[in-house]
Amino acid sequence: MTLKHLSTAAALSVLFASQTFAAEMTVVSFGGAYGAAQKKHMLDPYTAETGTKLLFEDYSGGIAEIKAQVEAGNIQWDVVDIEVIDLERACSEGLLEVIDPATFPKGADGAAPLDDFIPSAVANECGVGNIVWTIIYAYNEETVGDNKPLSINDFFDTAKIPGKRAMRKRPQVNLEWALIADGVARDQVYEVLSTDEGQAQAFAKLDTIKGDIVWFDSWSQVPQLLNDGGATLGQSANGRIFSAIKEDNKPFQMVWDAHIYDLDVWSIVKGSKNKDLAMDFIKFATGTKPLSGMPDVAYGPTRKSSMALVDPAVVPDLPTSHLDEGLKADGIFWADYGESLGEKFNEWLLK
Repeated sequence: MTLKHLSTAAALSVLFASQTFAAEMTVVSFGGAYGAAQKKHMLDPYTAETGTKLLFEDYSGGIAEIKAQVEAGNIQWDVVDIEVIDLERACSEGLLEVIDPATFPKGADGAAPLDDFIPSAVANECGVGNIVWTIIYAYNEETVGDNKPLSINDFFDTAKIPGKRAMRKRPQVNLEWALIADGVARDQVYEVLSTDEGQAQAFAKLDTIKGDIVWFDSWSQVPQLLNDGGATLGQSANGRIFSAIKEDNKPFQMVWDAHIYDLDVWSIVKGSKNKDLAMDFIKFATGTKPLSGMPDVAYGPTRKSSMALVDPAVVPDLPTSHLDEGLKADGIFWADYGESLGEKFNEWLLK
């Protein structure tokens, strides 16, 4: 081969390498067993099929980091897994790109995407659902004592169930649980919580256990708190506890009473330089087969066609099998009241 040919080959090699390097983007989610399941069923297969390099990062949820990037015009993330309870606000504030699920692939059974997705998965123009999940509380059978908790009332009853309560440091879920434990019917929770009196009632109920609360920011902390005795009862995403039971053989039990269920969606950060690539990834990740892998960590898929691929033994552990015991998180409520209740919650923490 001549020097000229070598130079041409080298130039092509450099060009190919630069093109390969350009096809990369950042995907952000919640880590743990959930993130591992997404990597296994969504990210790795997408990279294998397309050659796109995906940088996979963790965050703790909320919209603060997304908002900071968009307002600064310094977009570091492309695709973000966001809880619907935060989605409404992020979308209304213009932090996310618009997505049209009607353009997504059909289900494996031939169903049109808008028929295949459950309605709540495509209810917001800024995201497409990838899981149905829920927040429960759990306990360690070896440390909880003789009285086993059965209800949300027991979570707030430190006389019956002594010990610390691990709770995520944000108003969502905590305020709903407080009202339900204080006698408010589940179907009236958000109506009550929209009033000054209802908010005062919720904080007053939280006051009754405030001295026994261990606050955390990341779901990954809960299994450790339950395992080492740092908390007797721990609020958690159900998948975290399911994984600890199934994968790590932990003696944990979940309490489904008053669980607050919701969806996570894939969204694209407004101003992403990789918008088209991000859209292509989301179309792939919310296909029938990738979504059927989410029950690996006890999260329900958002496509109906995915259930045909789910192990029947896992179905009783899915949130969708316990909807009658729970409450659907109201994303519109939290879009309207999230900022003000967040301020009140932080003020309450400092009292």
